[in-house]
Amino acid sequence: MIDLYTCATPNGQKLHIMLEEIGLDYTEHWIDIGKGEQFTPEFLAISPNNKIPAIVDQDGPGGEPMALFESGAILFYLAQKTGRFLPADPRKHWDVMQWLFWQIGGFGPMLGQAHHFNAYAPMNPSGAVVLPYAQARYTNEAGRLYGVLDRQLARHEYVAADEYTIADMAIFPWCRLYKRQEQDIDDFPNVKRWFATVGRRPAVERDMGKLEDIVDGWDPESWDVSFGDQQYQQR
Repeated sequence: MIDLYTCATPNGQKLHIMLEEIGLDYTEHWIDIGKGEQFTPEFLAISPNNKIPAIVDQDGPGGEPMALFESGAILFYLAQKTGRFLPADPRKHWDVMQWLFWQIGGFGPMLGQAHHFNAYAPMNPSGAVVLPYAQARYTNEAGRLYGVLDRQLARHEYVAADEYTIADMAIFPWCRLYKRQEQDIDDFPNVKRWFATVGRRPAVERDMGKLEDIVDGWDPESWDVSFGDQQYQQR
């Protein structure tokens, strides 16, 4: 049994997709990050970086419970645990790993900054904050990264190893929010084709049906928790 600590964000969605794909029993524990539940001592004992997602595998190595945080590490762990979605062939294995790390180190963080400055900062309850330099910087970097992905998918059906893997699962949820990133998916026809292909998988459809990342706005408390002083308190 896997205990999954999550909420409706792209990083959380990666793990929902993986767990649905591999068919392991899991229980969802929803963490309301707008109310600061990620800062509770109980959650920090599992995820010391106070971020979702995190898991506790009740049947970890040696049959003992094991807690893990960081979405990329959890994908890798579950792939190794089940022997699925990460090829054993060394060349294919490392092809997948380099694209997984590309998502973790670049695609996710840069698109997240595009979200923040294009969509979130203008919703600041203390007054809209619009920073054209930041908006241009991260919108342009998001477009560059989509271009990298599009060129890769021009030569391959899936992102890595010529098969569906944890690399696709890691990247797909971030592409769901291309409008929030100020991107036109039609500018990236290979990404658009791949996105539709992955989106038709039953496990992915189940995720998309319940985990749409919608942000209507913030009140002062949720803004402070997400982006203000509460976010940066030492715990």
